[in-house]
Amino acid sequence: MSLKTVIIFLLIISFFATSCKIEYHPSVDSPKTGYLVVEGFINSSDNPTTITLSRTIKIYNDSVKDVREHNAMVNIEGQNNETYPLYETGDGVYTSSSLQLNSNEKYRLRIKTQFGKEYVSDFSSYRTTPDIDSLNWKRNNGGVKIYINTHDDRIQPGYYYWKYEETWEIHSAFYSQLQYFFLPGDPIPTSVGYRNFDHTADLTLYTCWPDVVSSNINIGSSEKLNRDQIYYPIMLIEPQSRKLSVLYSIKVFQYSVSKEEYNYLKILKSNSEDIGSITGPLPSQLIGNIHCITNPSEAVLGFVEVTEEKQSNRLFISNDQVPGWNYVSPCVELSVENNPEDLKKNADLFPTIIHETVGLGAIKSFYATAGRDCMDCTVNGSNIKPDFWP
Repeated sequence: MSLKTVIIFLLIISFFATSCKIEYHPSVDSPKTGYLVVEGFINSSDNPTTITLSRTIKIYNDSVKDVREHNAMVNIEGQNNETYPLYETGDGVYTSSSLQLNSNEKYRLRIKTQFGKEYVSDFSSYRTTPDIDSLNWKRNNGGVKIYINTHDDRIQPGYYYWKYEETWEIHSAFYSQLQYFFLPGDPIPTSVGYRNFDHTADLTLYTCWPDVVSSNINIGSSEKLNRDQIYYPIMLIEPQSRKLSVLYSIKVFQYSVSKEEYNYLKILKSNSEDIGSITGPLPSQLIGNIHCITNPSEAVLGFVEVTEEKQSNRLFISNDQVPGWNYVSPCVELSVENNPEDLKKNADLFPTIIHETVGLGAIKSFYATAGRDCMDCTVNGSNIKPDFWP
C-alpha cells in the first residue's frame, strides 16, 4: 500500500469518526416539578439540625431557575411520639433548635410540601461519632494534601462522612488609590481622582477572606482493615494555588454513618464525580431511605439518619510554611495618560495608583488594570475579618 493510499484511508476514517457524532438525549421520565432531593442529617449533638430541600430539573431544561423547595412543613419524629419542628431559615434550608434526643429511641424525618405531598424517612437509630484525632498536611508533588485521622475502639468496621469549611486570606494584586468619575448615564469617565480625601489607597479593597463549604463527597470506611482507624486525604490544594498565597485555614466535620448510607453515598459519589469519561463507570440507581407516602411510586433522593457531628480543631497553613510556593497573579497594569482621549479609550479599565504628577500634584498619568478583582478583593471574598482569624 502506497503512502498516498494510507493517507487517503486515514482521512476517510477521520471523516467518519468526527462527522457521525450526534447529540444523544436520553429519555428520562420525571414529574414537571422534579423529584424531591433531601440533604442533611438529624443531629444528635448539641448543634441544630439543618435539612436542605430542593428539586431535580430535566437535563435539557435551562428555563428553571429556582429548584429549592419552599414553605414545607418539616418535623423530626420519634417512635416515642416526640416531635421537633424545623423552620425555613434560608433558601430551601430548614433548621431546628438544638435537640435533646433520647439515645434509646429511633427518629425519622417527615416532610409535607406546600402542595400537600408527604415524605418520610425510615426510622434511624441514634449513632455516636468518635472524636477527630488529628488534622494535618503534607506537601506532595508541589501541592499540599490535607489528611484527617480518626479511630473508634468500640466499632468495627466504621463508616464515615466528612464535610469541611475552607477560609483563606487574599491580597489584591494592586492597591486602589484612584477611581473614575462619570456623569449620570454616561459610560465614559470625565476624570480620574483619588478615592480618599488624604490620597491614600482604600485598604478595605486590599485584604479579603473567601470561604467555601465542601461540595464533593468525602467518605471512608475501615471494613478492609483490622481495626477502625482511618487516615483519609480529605482535600488537595493545587500547586501555586492562591489559597496559600498568604494564609489558609480548614475545619472538618465528621459523621458516623451506617453501612447502608455509606453505600448510598458511594454510588452518589460515583454518579456525580466519576462519570464523564469513556472508561468511567455507568450511572447506578440511587436508592435512599426516604419515601413519598402520597405517591409510593415516586422516586425521592436522599438518605437521612440520626448521627452526631464532631468538629476538628481549625488547621492553619501559612505561605511561610511552603517555601517556593510561587503563586503568581495573572493581573497586569497599564499606564494611562490623564487626558480625555486616553480616558475614553481606557474607560473599561480600573484605575489603581498614580504614575506621574505635574505642577502641584495634578495627575499626569496613572496605572490601571483590566480586571476589577485585581484591585478590589471583595469581588472574591469578604473584607470583614473572621472572628477566628489570627
